[in-house]
Amino acid sequence: MKRIVLALVAVAAMASQTQAAGYGDAGCGLGSVVFGSKRGPIQILAATTNGTFASQTFGITFGTSNCGGGGAAPTVKAYIEANREALANDVARGNGETLNGLTQLIGCANNAKVGPALQKNFKQIFPGNQVSAAQIESTITPMIKGNCS
Repeated sequence: MKRIVLALVAVAAMASQTQAAGYGDAGCGLGSVVFGSKRGPIQILAATTNGTFASQTFGITFGTSNCGGGGAAPTVKAYIEANREALANDVARGNGETLNGLTQLIGCANNAKVGPALQKNFKQIFPGNQVSAAQIESTITPMIKGNCS
């Protein structure tokens, strides 16, 4: 019990520095979207949500979940590097959150045809474990743009 109280105090002390940014003590991330900037114990749930889903790290990296502003715009190559395994899984299935994020980053809002097209070309996009993010980008970007309707 003593450890839990000490951990909560430490989290509250560190998180209180983020209050001026327009979200609650837990900072940006999915927790700030779900629970907002309400003060009090609700921020413990917001922080737990951020940590459980790693949404704060993703949000800071890519400017989502109330974490936007100040950072550089994400590049397709950086997105692929950060999400390589999840992207490969999504391309193999022909749909998924990571694939949707990439198509939006490339500028394709209507991506109904993209997933199946990429799924058919999986071996061309991911020919092996050693393929670089730049190679994936140069292969996948024209496929996404060509199937964006």
